[in-house]
Amino acid sequence: MSVERTQVGIVGAGPAGLLLAHLLRLSGIESIVLENRTREEIETTVRAGLLEQGTVDLLREVGVGERLDREAFFHGGIYLRFLGRTHRIDMKSLTGRGVALYPQQEVVTDLVKARLAGGGEIVFSVSDVEVRNQPGERASLSFRQGDTKRTIACDFIAGCDGSHGVSRHSLPAGTLARHDRVYPFAWFGILAEAAPSSDELIYARHERGFALVTTRSRTLQRMYFQCDPSENPEAWSDESIWAELRARLATADGWAPIEGRITQKVVVPMRSLVFEPMQHGNLFLAGDAAHVVPPTGAKGLNLAVADVRVLARGLARFYKSADRSELDRYSQVCLDRVWKAQRFSWWFTTLMHRSDAETPFDDKRQLAELDYLVRSRAAMTSFAENYAGLPFD
Repeated sequence: MSVERTQVGIVGAGPAGLLLAHLLRLSGIESIVLENRTREEIETTVRAGLLEQGTVDLLREVGVGERLDREAFFHGGIYLRFLGRTHRIDMKSLTGRGVALYPQQEVVTDLVKARLAGGGEIVFSVSDVEVRNQPGERASLSFRQGDTKRTIACDFIAGCDGSHGVSRHSLPAGTLARHDRVYPFAWFGILAEAAPSSDELIYARHERGFALVTTRSRTLQRMYFQCDPSENPEAWSDESIWAELRARLATADGWAPIEGRITQKVVVPMRSLVFEPMQHGNLFLAGDAAHVVPPTGAKGLNLAVADVRVLARGLARFYKSADRSELDRYSQVCLDRVWKAQRFSWWFTTLMHRSDAETPFDDKRQLAELDYLVRSRAAMTSFAENYAGLPFD
């Protein structure tokens, strides 16, 4: 069996892996992308996609923002709802930055198209992937493509294959420090065939628990409410789901969500997780392979984009001048942003959710903090800076 060669081997064809491959191509760097799913699967699996301003700007800058500009929902603010009243945080006026709702599978579709149009290789439906990254040896990827086994020698490997992928698990025991927090609640999520209920996202805190209203398209909406992690989605009828959402989203003026046929029910666990360092030898972890955030702050995809931006810049510098300094600082630079995003996501999650362990003191404290947040320009500005995304360095 002959050994093929490329400069950068990328494991995972999610937003992180595909964007990295695209950035490398723009710098004249060869890469190959491996993915265990089919192209149809990665382009049709419906996933959330709230893009920070920096992510939108980067996608435009590198030539994959045309459809995003045409089809995304651009929001300059969000609504916070508590005690039956709705308050808007105007991120655009406070910071000059907003967010875009553009589902993750659409980002993936755009990046796959750009990758293939540029002559790049994505190997779909691979199996038995092995990552070799031994000190003093050339890194390599081995995998099966149908009945064929292939081995590709690489200068570097980027592990962009998520929290359950092979990349992180290929590292020697004791290499990474794990920092995590598991939350005592989850999200019950639905997809519903309905028109948008709101022109911007609604984050609601209610005595029964958190609820969220967001948009996927002009005809498909995603909504969530806080539940127990052990909840069985199939135990809920459509009517009981809508009744729960109506209760948690109720306002004094009688607002109610627009209802429709529910096409999906899912329970989403909540956790915060960071592995550090995000590199070992010539293997670099990016996105969910290195860190997971609760979805409240909508940071997951955006952190992945920030990671591969740093990695692509370091690789470009190495191939231009044999200077590894930026690659050696990859973890340090990325983790600085990761921990700020973890802090914001933890804070916003604990602010908006109810816990059985909470006391009446905690309830009053949460409401006081929310009241301060929507009345203080300084507090709203801080929120807007974090939610719309801290500027890239």
